[in-house]
Amino acid sequence: MKVGVPRETMMDEQRVALVPDALTRMTGMDVVIERGAGVAAGFPDAAYEAAGAVLVDDAWTDVDAVVKVARPSEDETARLSDRQILIAFLAPLTDRAGVERLAGRGVVGFAMESIPRTTRAQTMDALSSQATVSGYKAVLLAADRLPRFFPMLTTAAGTIAPARVLVLGAGVAGLQAIATARRLGAVVSGFDVRPAVREQVQSLGAVFLDLGVVGEETEGGYARELTPEEQQQQQDALTQRIPDFDVVITTAAIPGRPAPKLIPASAVEKMRAGSVIVDLAAETGGNCELTSPGETISVGGVSIIGTLNLPSTMPGHASQLYARNVAALLQHLAPGGELNLDWDDEITVGACVTRAKASA
Repeated sequence: MKVGVPRETMMDEQRVALVPDALTRMTGMDVVIERGAGVAAGFPDAAYEAAGAVLVDDAWTDVDAVVKVARPSEDETARLSDRQILIAFLAPLTDRAGVERLAGRGVVGFAMESIPRTTRAQTMDALSSQATVSGYKAVLLAADRLPRFFPMLTTAAGTIAPARVLVLGAGVAGLQAIATARRLGAVVSGFDVRPAVREQVQSLGAVFLDLGVVGEETEGGYARELTPEEQQQQQDALTQRIPDFDVVITTAAIPGRPAPKLIPASAVEKMRAGSVIVDLAAETGGNCELTSPGETISVGGVSIIGTLNLPSTMPGHASQLYARNVAALLQHLAPGGELNLDWDDEITVGACVTRAKASA
């Protein structure tokens, strides 16, 4: 099986789908890399050559599979052919036009965000690996923006109290944010409507913030969408509690739906000047009513950070983690390098969003 890795063309995307280290895990596969594909992530062409890859000017043609990070543009989709495999983040719930273009070309498309969240598929779970990066980077952005120390400091001029951090949502990104904020010395609280994650929050040394709003966990591990009444109850409770914190990091997301609004403008108005909100749900509208996706704004002295695609701001490790996910999926689809698409397998059928055209 021959695998092609093209250079990413989406604006501000610095990750690469495979890193040199991942090639050693791809038994029986030949890999071709477009020249310069890994440079932005810190992986020079020479490193790929040393790992056994072949450098090319075109990684789209004469390959059995193309692996990417971002979904292909219209021009890139036009370069794909019938029965060719494509692995990438394809946004199947929000980019129906893009998926339909792939289907029209007869491409066998596997969406990394559609990998089932099961034990067997853990090594392929790119949503979790990239959320780890986002949760970590969110805390660094907050610490950089906050005009106060994170840890408690005892100095000759007196003692400085630690920053108080609230993390809304205790999924992978939220738990990583909690752990990182704790390492930086902050006093951390975490909230999630799923009661099952209380112990996970507490195990990281954080306080679980009980707002009296409880929701069940869906099959994919996400919280179910709250009713309008529950959402209002949650907003009212947060409006009362948020002013106690210096930093609020929000991570709540519902696949294929706009991000739930957790922080109303009235809550932002009550926060102290200098406080920081980092909204990890900015790409789907934001958890804060005032978030401006892609921008950092100041409202009444409160910074609201809506940076998009946070994993791409740490492309080295983000690519390393993603490459392991992609390599694991390739090995699943082509054990020993021989393609074997088992449509009775839950991982194969779950991740596939388009299939090849039917034979005449």
